[in-house]
Amino acid sequence: MTIERGLRLMAGLVILLSVALAHYLSPNWLWLTTCVGLNLLQSAFTNWCPAMSIFRAMGMKDAN
Repeated sequence: MTIERGLRLMAGLVILLSVALAHYLSPNWLWLTTCVGLNLLQSAFTNWCPAMSIFRAMGMKDAN
């Protein structure tokens, strides 16, 4: 798995988890969804995300 695919997988899972937590526990969990969205937005402009560094340390490779 590449870093880019892992990043999309992790973001999707965290968003789905936070929506489920907001539905069953508290709407405040939607702030987690907001943070993930903002992080994805900034990474589109900077091509950097904290998770990318973690994935590289885990041995994942870039797509190119």
